[in-house]
Amino acid sequence: MTTTPHHRIGQVPRRHRLPSALPLLIFSTLLFAGSFVQAQLPAGTTDTTQQPTQTQDPQRAEANAAIDRQDYPTALKLLTALAETHPTDAHILYDLGFTQDALDQTSAAEASYRKAITTDPNFLEPHVALGLLLARSGKLADARAELDKATTLTTDNPTLKARAYRALARIDQPTRPSDASDELLAALKISPETSDDVLLTGELAEASNELLAAEASYRRVLAADPQNAAATAALIHILIRQNKPDQAETLLTTALQKSPDDPTLNAQLASLYESQNKTDQAIPIVEKLHAAHPQDPNLTRLLARLYSHSNQYDKADPLYATLISTSPQDPTLLDDRADALIHLRRFADAETLLKRAIAQQEAFPSKEDLGSAASHLAFAASENNDPTTTLQALEIRDKVLPQSPSSLFLAATAHDKLHQVKQAKDLYKQFLTVADGKFPDEEWEARHRLITLEHMK
Repeated sequence: MTTTPHHRIGQVPRRHRLPSALPLLIFSTLLFAGSFVQAQLPAGTTDTTQQPTQTQDPQRAEANAAIDRQDYPTALKLLTALAETHPTDAHILYDLGFTQDALDQTSAAEASYRKAITTDPNFLEPHVALGLLLARSGKLADARAELDKATTLTTDNPTLKARAYRALARIDQPTRPSDASDELLAALKISPETSDDVLLTGELAEASNELLAAEASYRRVLAADPQNAAATAALIHILIRQNKPDQAETLLTTALQKSPDDPTLNAQLASLYESQNKTDQAIPIVEKLHAAHPQDPNLTRLLARLYSHSNQYDKADPLYATLISTSPQDPTLLDDRADALIHLRRFADAETLLKRAIAQQEAFPSKEDLGSAASHLAFAASENNDPTTTLQALEIRDKVLPQSPSSLFLAATAHDKLHQVKQAKDLYKQFLTVADGKFPDEEWEARHRLITLEHMK
């Protein structure tokens, strides 16, 4: 008895999960991570000109002078000694933290900032500095708490408080856009508008799907600063989202002539090509980006996906394997690699990965993604002669996706393998009803299995 489903019907077509999601993520990472970490959130916030009491102590004055000339190793030695003799001086502890921060001694800087806050909870500078440091370290919830506290403190330094509001807006932008808008407005009430503010206004409008307003903001930045790379990249991105590929490509071509190695612009060009199904043109660009940034998971994932789209599964698989080694619980990564393994006919390995993915159904970003993974599991299990798992996977799939000829045929063959004659006959008949001549191989098999099953009890 032959019950193995033909690849054309049994295998679920490769899904195109949120086609713009990865390019958008890469765009955001390459464009805004740097500004968030460096320009928007620089190390430390010291202002030695506003510490007249410290200049009365020669050692403090020497430490301040070292900070002013950015001689941080010298400042560190002096401030470490001062902190030992003045362990409850919040200003010394803050300056020590700032110096450690500038030397990339993140853990030590965090500890010093926290000591300064403990010593003087109303001292604004260490709250802001600690919040910025935590944000740069990816500890956004902790960063938000410190920065939020900073905005409640009284200060004669409105610029610093405005920085706290702007940092909060950056943190809240992805998940709390309404709060981010309020925080940006609060910053603008106490400090002049900057091009970064206009850029963030555009991002917030884009997050709210107000694409025309976002475009207007990005164009306003470029009108004042035509060379603004961030605004250029943002405008290109919004044009791609608005399905204006010609305008986007014109901007990209001009920008890349000036900055041919710019990673954001190249990622956007690859994204544009992908959206136009020009995979062969996108792959060399992303291969170059990946070679320059081999540790960037977003680029790795995009390259793997492009390889899959061009049927280069032997190249996609090791990239997915690398990604899974660092994100072993990501169900969509597990599914993506399993899809590649199915095409490589490594059905047992694919089934193992898909069982891991399906075990955490709530972690899938959408019901469609869950249904697609369940479909892949059903097919891999069928090819692996595991009809019980096939039926279990189809049960999950059918809760989130409508029935299809593929799912009906897989269910029929699974019941057939389990000698469940009535169920198999019913499902073969349902399959033939909807197949409508589009799946000749499977339809031929279904008809012949029905002839055989008619003679079975």
